[in-house]
Amino acid sequence: MTDSIMSKAATMEIPINSNGDTGTLPEDDSLEQAAKLQWNLDEKDLQQVMVSGPNLNETSIVSGGYGGTAEGIIPTSSIKGPAVHYNAEFNKRIPVTGIGSNMHHSSSSSSLTAEEVTRGVAVEKLETMKKWGFNTYKCTKQMISERFGRGSRTVDLELEAQIEVLRDTKKKYESVLRLARALTNHFYNMVQTQHALGDTFADLSQKSPELRDEFGYNAETQKLLCKNGETLLGAINFFVSSINTLVKKTMEDTLMTIKMYENARLEFDAYRSDLEELSLGPRDAVAMARIDAAQQQYQVQKDKYERLRSDVIIKLKFLEENKVKVMHKQLLLFHNAISAYFAGNQQQLEQTLKQFNIKLRPPGADKPSWLEEQ
Repeated sequence: MTDSIMSKAATMEIPINSNGDTGTLPEDDSLEQAAKLQWNLDEKDLQQVMVSGPNLNETSIVSGGYGGTAEGIIPTSSIKGPAVHYNAEFNKRIPVTGIGSNMHHSSSSSSLTAEEVTRGVAVEKLETMKKWGFNTYKCTKQMISERFGRGSRTVDLELEAQIEVLRDTKKKYESVLRLARALTNHFYNMVQTQHALGDTFADLSQKSPELRDEFGYNAETQKLLCKNGETLLGAINFFVSSINTLVKKTMEDTLMTIKMYENARLEFDAYRSDLEELSLGPRDAVAMARIDAAQQQYQVQKDKYERLRSDVIIKLKFLEENKVKVMHKQLLLFHNAISAYFAGNQQQLEQTLKQFNIKLRPPGADKPSWLEEQ
């Protein structure tokens, strides 16, 4: 009698409603609910649960009433299949899909991957900026030391002399190019004036019978001068184009290599000075590690400096050879064309253009016709 009362009291201490939540139910309803749960989960249902039960590692299914033992607990980690939720009141299995959790896990993984990539790019940029700032500080310090006479610099006297000659030559060639373009513009205006003057003389020879012969002679002379002037303009334009290529492309390319060489020389001297300062300091473990790192950087800068120095020497040599070859041809062309024009030797002027493979464009031939474009 006492045991039954204690069991009933224990059952009434934790009342459960139809959804499995705690609540306040009468005593008879609690006993009836426990009976339903005990009889509904029979052996067939247990076998079905074991085949198609939920795959939730943190939950378990209890078979039995409120006073059931641990033997009725089935761990869900061993059960595979779609998730099923049991409603004790209606004895129905409600499938619970895991799509939401999978999608959440996938989105979390992708967001973590994107975050890691972004963090990696930021760290790489930060390291690049750090190296650039450190290198700029060293080069600026070396430059200031050289200008104030406190630091030493590596000097190649022969190479420095060749570089100065090249820069001076480039300035003079730019002056020649500027004057040649001015001559071309002035001569073009004179040829256009001669052309207009010849047309005017020809028109007047038709309208002035008493001066027809005089106007006719002058018209023919101006037209001949205009034709020879156009031939000379072709030679001068070829001369200007060749000088422009030599100055703006060939010499400029060599000067760009020289600029890279000078920057490498400055970096080399900066790291050399840094290594010399560290070598004069203490010789403890930390200092030796810094000396080894500085030695490696010094060797890298030295290799870069020597490589660019070799490139500059080679380019200066080829530039000199190319300059002599080009200027020999162009100066001969310029002399022969100017001499033939002012001597009035039309045949010699035309022969000069053929000698240098210069083809004149007839008036109105600047743009190809639509048949040529097809």
